[in-house]
Amino acid sequence: MAFVQMSYFSTSIWRQTIFHVCLPNDVPPEMKEGNKNYDRPMKTLMLLQGYSGNTFDWPIGSLISDISLRYNLAVIMPSGDNSFYTNAAGCCYKYADFVGFELLDYVRETFGLSKDAKDTFIAGLSMGGFGAIHAGLEHPEKYSKIIGLSSALIVNQLGDIKPGAKDDIADYDYYCHVFGDLKKVKETTNDPEFIIKERLAKGDKIQPVFMACGSEDFLIKNNRDFRDFLLEKKVDLTYKESPGIHDWNFWNQYLEPAIKWALEEE
Repeated sequence: MAFVQMSYFSTSIWRQTIFHVCLPNDVPPEMKEGNKNYDRPMKTLMLLQGYSGNTFDWPIGSLISDISLRYNLAVIMPSGDNSFYTNAAGCCYKYADFVGFELLDYVRETFGLSKDAKDTFIAGLSMGGFGAIHAGLEHPEKYSKIIGLSSALIVNQLGDIKPGAKDDIADYDYYCHVFGDLKKVKETTNDPEFIIKERLAKGDKIQPVFMACGSEDFLIKNNRDFRDFLLEKKVDLTYKESPGIHDWNFWNQYLEPAIKWALEEE
């Protein structure tokens, strides 16, 4: 299996950025034998890191290279910095555009990957889980299924943050930069619930969503609240909850099941 590190100039974030790709396009015939995943075209997964991480997180923390090989799955792993994968103010911070379509289009062209949404999924953990849900919902023409592991679905709490406040993760100025006016964020596309309401009002069908969160995770209430919202809106949801905290033990427990879920035929 090819493991590629690339640097390219992104117009969304207006700089050179590094990303990695797992690309099982060099698999010997004997390794494909009996594997039904090689009886179909290669699928693609955009896989997003969490807060304080980078493009190396998934290759180091998980068995994604082995999963990529086993399931004939190209995996794109960008650096999202600490952006929450939103389009923040300023010309250099369009991370929602970066992972929503720009990087995906670039990799599709570069490696000849499928341009069909049905062959393309987006996933992430923590901040990257929020990013996957957000970007996936904004770009149903690109992604047919969405996976969020221990997703940092914190939008409902942002309106309570006061100027000068600081928590264990960040401070008021950071949240304002990433999400905009915190009092009005729920009226914008930085809120996944807002995107769903807008799309449903237009008669759109929301893509299937897979969520998993540990019952001892500090984000469990956020995930349960979003789960309940999706169920209320009759979104096709697969939700998993089991003992676990915010760590690689939990994410590795659910990464492969989530990918198997995404690869199920319609």
